[in-house]
Amino acid sequence: MHIVDGVLSTEVVVAGAVIAVGGIALGLRQVSIENMPRIALLSAVFFVASLIHVPIGPTSIHLIMNGLLGLILGWAAVPAVFIALLLQAVFFGFGGITVLGVNTVNMALPTIVVWLIFGPILARTEGRTMMIAAFLAGSSSIMLSAIMVGLSLALSGQEFIATARLVFVTNIPVMIVEGFLTAAAFGLIKKVRPAVLLSGPNTSLAA
Repeated sequence: MHIVDGVLSTEVVVAGAVIAVGGIALGLRQVSIENMPRIALLSAVFFVASLIHVPIGPTSIHLIMNGLLGLILGWAAVPAVFIALLLQAVFFGFGGITVLGVNTVNMALPTIVVWLIFGPILARTEGRTMMIAAFLAGSSSIMLSAIMVGLSLALSGQEFIATARLVFVTNIPVMIVEGFLTAAAFGLIKKVRPAVLLSGPNTSLAA
């Protein structure tokens, strides 16, 4: 899911950087002293989960846990993802600096989508319905990230279309695994520390 430097077209790289800057700016408005530990912890979860790569042909698969980040952090998930990707690029060579904006958009934008869709559902449900919604949030975030990575590649040249398709297909098992992990983690957090969960997309950006 980490796109490396030198692969994408200049237009895609610039567009990704512009969108990422806008998302980070919105996310920083939701950051406060009180929620800094929560943001740092979940950024670390993303950092560690996405470090373990399984190579498959010209691509690789790995956990992301971006669905969980979105459900807990809302817009603050964007800077959390950005920081983790920056550290991975600098210290481990995953992805790259020039494509940092695109990689941030591909992995962070789905966190906002699942928060907007599933946040209200999870805020008012319990039991099985809650677990199903959390599973769908986790799996659909990976699906959206895979689609966006594939689209980034496809928009950069016809020669990347086959790779774009492979990215989506190889991440289908990850969608299922992340769905279960997100449901389990969300259920545990709601049981033992419900105060850390956002109330939904109506939460103020200035919170």
